Amino acid sequence: MTLEKLTDLFRKLGAPDPEGWARSQIREGIDQLARYVFLRQAWKQVVPPDDATWIDAWMKTTKKDPSGPGAGTGAALERLLAAGADREDLHEVVRGMQWELLFSFCYLLEDPGQLEPEIADMSWQLMRINDEGDCIGHIGGLHESVLETEPAGREMRPAPPRPPGN
Repeated sequence: MTLEKLTDLFRKLGAPDPEGWARSQIREGIDQLARYVFLRQAWKQVVPPDDATWIDAWMKTTKKDPSGPGAGTGAALERLLAAGADREDLHEVVRGMQWELLFSFCYLLEDPGQLEPEIADMSWQLMRINDEGDCIGHIGGLHESVLETEPAGREMRPAPPRPPGN
Protein backbone atom coordinates (compact mmCIF):
# COMPACT_ATOMS: atom_id res chain seq x y z
CA MET A 1 0.00 0.00 0.00
CA THR A 2 1.32 3.47 -0.84
CA LEU A 3 2.04 6.08 1.82
CA GLU A 4 -0.85 8.19 0.56
CA LYS A 5 -3.40 5.35 0.67
CA LEU A 6 -2.21 4.15 4.06
CA THR A 7 -2.30 7.71 5.42
CA ASP A 8 -5.85 8.10 4.12
CA LEU A 9 -6.86 4.85 5.82
CA PHE A 10 -5.34 5.91 9.14
CA ARG A 11 -7.11 9.27 8.80
CA LYS A 12 -10.44 7.55 8.06
CA LEU A 13 -9.98 5.35 11.14
CA GLY A 14 -9.35 8.43 13.30
CA ALA A 15 -5.67 7.94 14.06
CA PRO A 16 -3.74 10.84 15.53
CA ASP A 17 -0.90 11.78 13.15
CA PRO A 18 -2.09 9.47 10.33
CA GLU A 19 0.94 10.20 8.16
CA GLY A 20 3.32 9.35 11.03
CA TRP A 21 1.65 5.97 11.58
CA ALA A 22 1.68 5.24 7.83
CA ARG A 23 5.29 6.34 7.38
CA SER A 24 6.39 4.16 10.30
CA GLN A 25 4.65 1.13 8.82
CA ILE A 26 6.26 1.59 5.42
CA ARG A 27 9.76 2.61 6.54
CA GLU A 28 10.14 0.43 9.63
CA GLY A 29 8.09 -2.58 8.53
CA ILE A 30 5.96 -2.42 11.70
CA ASP A 31 2.31 -3.37 11.26
CA GLN A 32 1.11 -0.05 12.65
CA LEU A 33 -2.35 -0.55 11.16
CA ALA A 34 -2.91 -3.68 13.26
CA ARG A 35 -1.46 -1.95 16.33
CA TYR A 36 -3.70 1.09 15.88
CA VAL A 37 -6.88 -0.89 15.18
CA PHE A 38 -6.32 -3.14 18.21
CA LEU A 39 -5.78 -0.13 20.48
CA ARG A 40 -8.76 1.72 19.00
CA GLN A 41 -10.96 -1.28 19.74
CA ALA A 42 -9.45 -1.70 23.22
CA TRP A 43 -10.16 1.94 24.08
CA LYS A 44 -13.83 1.30 23.24
CA GLN A 45 -13.91 -0.90 26.35
CA VAL A 46 -12.90 2.04 28.57
CA VAL A 47 -15.59 4.43 29.77
CA PRO A 48 -15.71 7.31 27.28
CA PRO A 49 -14.22 10.67 28.14
CA ASP A 50 -16.64 13.28 29.44
CA ASP A 51 -19.59 10.86 29.65
CA ALA A 52 -20.46 9.52 33.08
CA THR A 53 -23.74 7.88 32.03
CA TRP A 54 -22.17 4.49 32.74
CA ILE A 55 -22.74 5.23 36.45
CA ASP A 56 -26.52 5.11 35.99
CA ALA A 57 -26.24 1.94 33.91
CA TRP A 58 -24.25 0.19 36.66
CA MET A 59 -26.73 1.24 39.33
CA LYS A 60 -29.67 0.09 37.18
CA THR A 61 -28.03 -3.30 36.59
CA THR A 62 -27.46 -3.69 40.33
CA LYS A 63 -31.14 -3.04 41.03
CA LYS A 64 -32.13 -5.74 38.48
CA ASP A 65 -29.77 -8.34 39.94
CA PRO A 66 -28.40 -7.29 43.37
CA SER A 67 -26.44 -10.53 43.78
CA GLY A 68 -25.07 -10.74 40.21
CA PRO A 69 -21.45 -10.36 39.13
CA GLY A 70 -20.31 -6.79 39.64
CA ALA A 71 -23.44 -5.82 41.59
CA GLY A 72 -21.26 -4.49 44.38
CA THR A 73 -20.02 -1.81 41.98
CA GLY A 74 -23.48 -0.37 41.43
CA ALA A 75 -24.24 -0.46 45.15
CA ALA A 76 -20.93 1.25 45.96
CA LEU A 77 -21.65 3.94 43.38
CA GLU A 78 -25.05 4.58 44.96
CA ARG A 79 -23.46 4.92 48.41
CA LEU A 80 -20.73 7.23 47.12
CA LEU A 81 -23.22 9.50 45.37
CA ALA A 82 -25.49 9.52 48.44
CA ALA A 83 -22.48 10.56 50.52
CA GLY A 84 -21.91 13.55 48.22
CA ALA A 85 -19.28 12.25 45.80
CA ASP A 86 -19.11 14.13 42.52
CA ARG A 87 -20.10 12.09 39.42
CA GLU A 88 -17.26 13.56 37.35
CA ASP A 89 -14.73 12.69 40.06
CA LEU A 90 -15.97 9.09 40.12
CA HIS A 91 -15.78 9.06 36.33
CA GLU A 92 -12.17 10.29 36.37
CA VAL A 93 -11.13 7.69 38.94
CA VAL A 94 -12.69 4.81 37.01
CA ARG A 95 -11.39 6.01 33.66
CA GLY A 96 -7.89 6.37 35.10
CA MET A 97 -8.01 2.87 36.56
CA GLN A 98 -9.26 1.45 33.27
CA TRP A 99 -6.46 3.21 31.38
CA GLU A 100 -3.91 1.73 33.79
CA LEU A 101 -5.40 -1.74 33.27
CA LEU A 102 -5.29 -1.32 29.49
CA PHE A 103 -1.65 -0.21 29.64
CA SER A 104 -0.73 -3.09 31.97
CA PHE A 105 -2.54 -5.63 29.79
CA CYS A 106 -0.74 -4.37 26.68
CA TYR A 107 2.58 -4.57 28.53
CA LEU A 108 1.74 -8.09 29.70
CA LEU A 109 1.43 -9.14 26.06
CA GLU A 110 5.14 -8.34 25.69
CA ASP A 111 6.46 -9.45 29.05
CA PRO A 112 4.79 -12.06 31.28
CA GLY A 113 6.69 -10.77 34.31
CA GLN A 114 8.26 -12.99 36.93
CA LEU A 115 6.86 -16.50 36.80
CA GLU A 116 7.47 -19.56 38.93
CA PRO A 117 10.60 -21.50 37.90
CA GLU A 118 8.49 -24.37 36.54
CA ILE A 119 6.88 -22.08 33.97
CA ALA A 120 9.57 -19.43 33.55
CA ASP A 121 9.83 -20.17 29.83
CA MET A 122 6.16 -19.33 29.23
CA SER A 123 5.22 -16.31 27.16
CA TRP A 124 2.51 -15.12 24.82
CA GLN A 125 1.90 -12.51 22.18
CA LEU A 126 -0.77 -10.87 20.09
CA MET A 127 -0.69 -11.91 16.44
CA ARG A 128 -2.43 -10.78 13.30
CA ILE A 129 -3.96 -13.71 11.44
CA ASN A 130 -5.54 -14.20 8.03
CA ASP A 131 -8.97 -15.69 7.32
CA GLU A 132 -7.54 -19.21 7.57
CA GLY A 133 -6.08 -18.55 11.01
CA ASP A 134 -2.47 -18.44 9.82
CA CYS A 135 -0.16 -15.97 11.56
CA ILE A 136 0.64 -12.94 9.41
CA GLY A 137 2.81 -11.29 12.03
CA HIS A 138 3.40 -10.28 15.61
CA ILE A 139 1.70 -7.14 16.91
CA GLY A 140 4.04 -5.71 19.49
CA GLY A 141 4.82 -2.65 21.54
CA LEU A 142 1.17 -1.85 22.17
CA HIS A 143 1.86 -0.32 25.58
CA GLU A 144 4.01 2.31 23.85
CA SER A 145 0.97 3.70 22.01
CA VAL A 146 -1.80 3.41 24.60
CA LEU A 147 -1.76 7.10 25.55
CA GLU A 148 -1.28 8.25 21.97
CA THR A 149 -4.49 6.51 20.94
CA GLU A 150 -6.66 7.80 23.80
CA PRO A 151 -9.96 8.80 22.13
CA ALA A 152 -10.22 12.30 23.61
CA GLY A 153 -6.74 13.13 22.31
CA ARG A 154 -5.66 14.34 25.76
CA GLU A 155 -3.50 11.33 26.64
CA MET A 156 -5.53 10.92 29.85
CA ARG A 157 -4.84 14.47 30.98
CA PRO A 158 -7.74 16.32 32.62
CA ALA A 159 -10.19 18.13 30.39
CA PRO A 160 -9.70 21.89 30.28
CA PRO A 161 -11.96 23.75 32.72
CA ARG A 162 -15.37 24.61 31.33
CA PRO A 163 -16.25 28.28 31.13
CA PRO A 164 -18.81 29.42 33.73
CA GLY A 165 -22.41 28.81 32.69
CA ASN A 166 -21.63 25.80 30.44
